[in-house]
Amino acid sequence: MSITVHGPHFQFETEALAAGALQVAGVDEVGRGPLAGPVTAAAVILAPGRIPEGLNDSKMLTAKRREALHDAILEVAEVSVAHASVEEIDEINILRASHLAMTRALAGLSRPPCLALVDGNLLPRDMPCEGRAIVRGDAVCLSISAASIMAKVRRDRIMWDLAQQYPGYGWETNAGYGSKSHMAALQNLGPTPHHRRSFKPVHNILYQEKNLTD
Repeated sequence: MSITVHGPHFQFETEALAAGALQVAGVDEVGRGPLAGPVTAAAVILAPGRIPEGLNDSKMLTAKRREALHDAILEVAEVSVAHASVEEIDEINILRASHLAMTRALAGLSRPPCLALVDGNLLPRDMPCEGRAIVRGDAVCLSISAASIMAKVRRDRIMWDLAQQYPGYGWETNAGYGSKSHMAALQNLGPTPHHRRSFKPVHNILYQEKNLTD
């Protein structure tokens, strides 16, 4: 008889550990879609007997719950968070930049994992360990859920700090995504150094500005 498991579970990790893996990390990134700010990735190694209650895809949680789980994860898990900059996003494209942030997060773990469970359908190049891609991993795999929470909280904090330096774009609430108010500010105030110039809405405004000054 098959059992249907709802929500994220620990089966991927349990199977890998049973097969001989000593450390299994979950990896996820946040920030592929925004028009501004870095892309942020986290790698998390959960201890089988010390998994915080309530882990889930970060998008399914409130900001307050994410913050609480962020602290709970830090207390019991091995965590590494890394970024790829706006300059790197513009230079190598957002997919490769998000993969770069993931490999940096994995490399930042104090103990290299035997296996990385990676959210999505593609594995980053140059991973420091074996990898397994899991589609919708943040919704089905506890280690990836934990990584999604860590990455989201850390990136939101970066965008909140940037919002204080560049008021008017609403980054403290939209995290750099192209909300209506952010798009209006982009038109009225112009791009900042933290906007992704390779992204079409930003590129188009820069093109308009160049034509006006030519």
